[in-house]
Amino acid sequence: MPDQMTTPAAAAQTAGRVSLTLGDAHFQEANERVREALAQTDDVEILQAQAQRYLGCAMPAGKRLEIHGTPGNDLACFMDGGRIEVFGNVQDQVGNTMNEGEVVVHGRCGDAAGYGMRGGRIFVRDDCGWRVGVHMKEYGEHRPAIVVGGDAGAFLGEYLAGGVIVLMGHAGAHLGTGMHGGVVYLAHALAPEDVLPCLVQEPVDEGDLAILQPLLDDYAKLFAGERPLPDIPAASYMRLRPESSRPYGSMYAG
Repeated sequence: MPDQMTTPAAAAQTAGRVSLTLGDAHFQEANERVREALAQTDDVEILQAQAQRYLGCAMPAGKRLEIHGTPGNDLACFMDGGRIEVFGNVQDQVGNTMNEGEVVVHGRCGDAAGYGMRGGRIFVRDDCGWRVGVHMKEYGEHRPAIVVGGDAGAFLGEYLAGGVIVLMGHAGAHLGTGMHGGVVYLAHALAPEDVLPCLVQEPVDEGDLAILQPLLDDYAKLFAGERPLPDIPAASYMRLRPESSRPYGSMYAG
């Protein structure tokens, strides 16, 4: 009889928590089993995640996934609440069009994290890939946030329309390309020649600190003992923002 811990999508339940071992299960089978487990309990542990896509897709508030391994693309896509914590790296487009909830990554993330994100928070302990926060937006009381503890690839905050990005490491090229809303907080200031036209880099003010400091504090708590905060106080961060609400209007209107 196969060992439960190596059989694809094997399941066990202890003390109200369902534990699933995905192994090399096809992503459709894996997601079916995850949905079944979430219907039984609010707390699901996933072991041996091996690049299965769409885990936690549209997960509602009150549910929790704890993932060990490397989940595939579109983790937490359309997520509508709850919490996902990954002990490992994640692939591309984590939090794609996410509405609410929280994703915590004890590792790094790939490209396009937070694509079209409309609410909730993503914390990444280490580096991130390209185009993180692309077209992130906000509405009403929903103000999404992405916090990255390491370095970022190129095009961070591309077409950013709203929300908050915090970068503790160094930024790649073309930061804020097409940015027309939201704010990026930088632990390391850009060289003047790297600030794109229609953007403004300036010191943070008291209003910024009310947003930035709690995010830094939460990062420190989430990854205590794993990765320390940079020795840069919140008051020394720089703010990158559009110079107006229509910074590119002259490009399309006479």
